[in-house]
Amino acid sequence: MPNGQQGKIWSQHLVEVICLGNAEQIIRNAIREGRTSLLEPEAKEICLEFGIPVTNSFIAKNEDEAARQAKELGFPVVLKIVSPDILHKSDVGGVVVGLGDEEHVRQAFRNILHNVNTKKPGSRVVGILVAEMAPQSTEVIVGMVTDPQFGPALMFGLGGIFVEVLKDVTFRIAPITEVDAREMIEEIKAFPILKGYRGYPQADLDSIVRILMAVSKLVMERPEINQLDLNPIEVYEKGAKVVDARIIIASALST
Repeated sequence: MPNGQQGKIWSQHLVEVICLGNAEQIIRNAIREGRTSLLEPEAKEICLEFGIPVTNSFIAKNEDEAARQAKELGFPVVLKIVSPDILHKSDVGGVVVGLGDEEHVRQAFRNILHNVNTKKPGSRVVGILVAEMAPQSTEVIVGMVTDPQFGPALMFGLGGIFVEVLKDVTFRIAPITEVDAREMIEEIKAFPILKGYRGYPQADLDSIVRILMAVSKLVMERPEINQLDLNPIEVYEKGAKVVDARIIIASALST
């Protein structure tokens, strides 16, 4: 593992902080360490605290732990690098999906560490996240950006080509009501897909509403959050799960 001793220190410290299950503590810890980006496990722990459903995951510090955790979660699984120095994991070969057995998990663990050591040497490595691979369904995105005049603005849209090419998204200034959340969902041009259209299953709109309301509550209660990105969120006929979560915090806050 690159910077092995440092990685061990970060791993233990992160586990201690996450076990507190406290959004304020996690954010303040990051600020004290000079970080403006939360680690994925930290972001997901905060999501859970506010009732936002996320994929189940564990942090592994070696390949034996990764194999054991993958078996407990059930295959297939996803492996992702956890490092405060790596924001875009895929760019450094830090993500492997669709791992179907323990041997593939072990090999992927070694490959990820090799990739990181080669493409971004010296990175502080907390460990590798072993996460369940959520079944594919209709993907949506929920985000937040801070407007200098109006404060936190929530964003909603469908994933994939709809957000990347068509920019099919809608915004509301937080806090929002349930009526606002439903209006956001219905405003996007791709709303018929959420209702079930040509092979797309009907999405659980109530689950999306609950996520939007929870994100609104989160960003109002934790003003340290400057940006938030839940992408993708797999929405099923019943329920939804956040696959990846990113939270950026302001860099000059009082601790």
